[in-house]
Amino acid sequence: MATPKNLSVQKAFALLRSFRGPQEWVTNAELSRRTGLSEACAHRLMKTLEEIGAVVRDKRGCYRPGMVLATLSKDVAIGDLIRATSEDLLVGLAQRLKGVIHVGVLSNGMVTYAAKFGEPVSVPIPSTVGAQQEAYCSALGKILLAGLSAQELEDFLYEDDLVALTPSTITTVASLRAEIGAVRQRGYAIDNREAFQTICCIGAPVRDPIGNIAAAISFADTAGNLCTSWEEEAAGQLITTAKAISRKIFPVYEGMAH
Repeated sequence: MATPKNLSVQKAFALLRSFRGPQEWVTNAELSRRTGLSEACAHRLMKTLEEIGAVVRDKRGCYRPGMVLATLSKDVAIGDLIRATSEDLLVGLAQRLKGVIHVGVLSNGMVTYAAKFGEPVSVPIPSTVGAQQEAYCSALGKILLAGLSAQELEDFLYEDDLVALTPSTITTVASLRAEIGAVRQRGYAIDNREAFQTICCIGAPVRDPIGNIAAAISFADTAGNLCTSWEEEAAGQLITTAKAISRKIFPVYEGMAH
């Protein structure tokens, strides 16, 4: 006797296969049309897929592939996913802190800016979405480096020279190794005039359900504002927002993280 098929699983995979790309947002009605399922059936299955992180839903009610599928397909870019699903959180953070918020990911030892929200108040923030910056002298980069394994970090430290971009840039392996250790201890990173003399930044990690650092967010402001109270306020809000983003893109985050 043949093993009975699970039709719900087949239908769920039919819905997932109906997406034409990792960045496409699709309504439930369109998914129903593409798969031949009733809208009610598609809705029930999409809600389940959303709960396990296979898809994410935006404020319009449209769906796209989520981070669970990133383990199967590297086409799902986490930086783009954060920008698409968490814009409200990041815009709100930029407004509260009155500055610029960045989303960054690590790519070949460099930070890639995946998103930028807010407007600078005092000094221009010369960052562009899609551009790259050295990891060792930025708050985003230090957070992402702190997420590397011991061997990956050592490989990075000795791969290239640490070139001084300002008088405050860390330029020795020992100093950068100590800095990354401090970042891991306090849970956030600081760039105090290290990339640009007029700018300071605070960075916080976006973690996956088992605690690995998947991306980072940062707040950039004029360097003259850096003080203990400013640092603590910005870091606290960044960490809170980063955790909210993790819960959005990894629906199992709260049950598994830490």
